[in-house]
Amino acid sequence: MPSPRYLTAAFYKFVDLPDYAERKPALLDFCESHQVKGLILLAREGINSTIAGAPDDVHAVLAYLRADPLLADLQHKESFADKAPFYRMKVRLKKEIVTMQVNGISPTQMAGTYVKPEDWNALISDPDVVVVDTRNDYEVDIGTFAGAINPHIKTFAELPQWVQQSERLHPPSGKKPKVAMFCTGGIRCEKSTAYMRAQGYDEVYHLEGGILKYLENIPPAQSLWQGECFVFDERVSVGHGLVPGHHGLCRACRQPLEDGATTSPLYEAGVSCPRCHAATSDTQKASARERQRQWELAKARQQVHIGAVLPHKSEP
Repeated sequence: MPSPRYLTAAFYKFVDLPDYAERKPALLDFCESHQVKGLILLAREGINSTIAGAPDDVHAVLAYLRADPLLADLQHKESFADKAPFYRMKVRLKKEIVTMQVNGISPTQMAGTYVKPEDWNALISDPDVVVVDTRNDYEVDIGTFAGAINPHIKTFAELPQWVQQSERLHPPSGKKPKVAMFCTGGIRCEKSTAYMRAQGYDEVYHLEGGILKYLENIPPAQSLWQGECFVFDERVSVGHGLVPGHHGLCRACRQPLEDGATTSPLYEAGVSCPRCHAATSDTQKASARERQRQWELAKARQQVHIGAVLPHKSEP
């Protein structure tokens, strides 16, 4: 069997980048010159990205970034695929590389204590530890750690409000509990634990490298993970060993298809699924229907129709 063709690299770093806007043109040119596709977010607080391409080209982009002293210790995670995870290269300027909308939160100064995957099971098995899944509800739906709390948030920016209202985080005794937080790759955990420390929680922990590093390192027989992990590229979900999962993707809302979704009368490929059908107008559905038709025509001609099947948004 031939080796997978595409290398996907996911990385982020919280670091002060006062010239982040000026970095965009050269970075985009370098990625495009190496035929690397994906999304890179740049903000004053750092960089957040998932890119894919031929292994040598992806490693060239990583080397380009690490040549900057501010990014010299940039860490990344790798996985392979036999089809292109992305179809375009974008570099976007943002206010935050992960949106929380809370001023004064600095993961570089206030993040919680890192816990390696090998030590995570012991931490979250402690009955005195409140374990919080910081991801969006559609991510939690397809997999999470045993015993973890689902805040039922639609965006990461809703997490602070949930923290303020959670009875588990505000027990009658008034004593703030130990808190363990986790997310897909680690970026939301760093910001959420920094927020928790700003709220006066002294014992706050987060999974180093996120769920992906845990699934990469921890054998299934020793794992406390249940289900699959939603990822922000064309794989949709992964399991232990980062093997692609079985979940499909709704091309309209960019969220994983629930079990039985494709047999629902509310499902139409590229147009809607039961989760998003009520959220779009007939005009929007008609536009999506035409986009899907153009994609199917392009596929029949063995061409890539970028306008129809785009990778979904980067980790929020």
